[in-house]
Amino acid sequence: MDAYWAKDIQELFRLQRRASFQRFVELLLAQSGGIFEATRFAAPCEVSRATITNYLAVLEATSVALVLRPFSSRRANEIVAAPKVYAFDTGFVCAYRGWTSLRTDDLGRLWEHYVLNELTAHLPADELRYWRDKQGHEVDFLWRPRGRSPVAIKCKWSTRDFDPVAILSFARIYPETELLVVAPDARPSFTREYRDSTVRFLTLDGLIERIAEAG
Repeated sequence: MDAYWAKDIQELFRLQRRASFQRFVELLLAQSGGIFEATRFAAPCEVSRATITNYLAVLEATSVALVLRPFSSRRANEIVAAPKVYAFDTGFVCAYRGWTSLRTDDLGRLWEHYVLNELTAHLPADELRYWRDKQGHEVDFLWRPRGRSPVAIKCKWSTRDFDPVAILSFARIYPETELLVVAPDARPSFTREYRDSTVRFLTLDGLIERIAEAG
């Protein structure tokens, strides 16, 4: 962190209040993958909301944070503004969350980070979004290839834990969407029918192959 502050931050951005910035980085790493609200960070970092927004822009510019913006068509029940923010490294996420051993829920969160890392390695960042409605239904990642129908991606550590409610809520609004669940145990890939929707289950390698096919 000292080297990052001295070289990347001071040489490029010349920020003030090192302690506030470092506190923000620590909190962001601990909350990686959550919906970002600048006002929640302002008080503990002892800076203004505008400064927090500036800090986030710095982290995004230096690839320490990946900012995932919401997908919507401006419907009343959709989240339209608040982004989700992911840290660049799951090791740092574990360290700042104090994880010395991992529970199943923790594996699921880290798997989500890992899938996102692979997606950004193969896709332009501006083609990726997330979706959430005001009832709490969420699609982890939305891939919107230019000129094509969207692809909704849910990340699960095990296919046995998959609950279709969220992805089907999205499919009701956007019926042209391809629905995918990415899980380590989806081998071989398979499909399931839910009401009028088909959900395809596949591994991360299968997802990358799907991306390559679209390219």
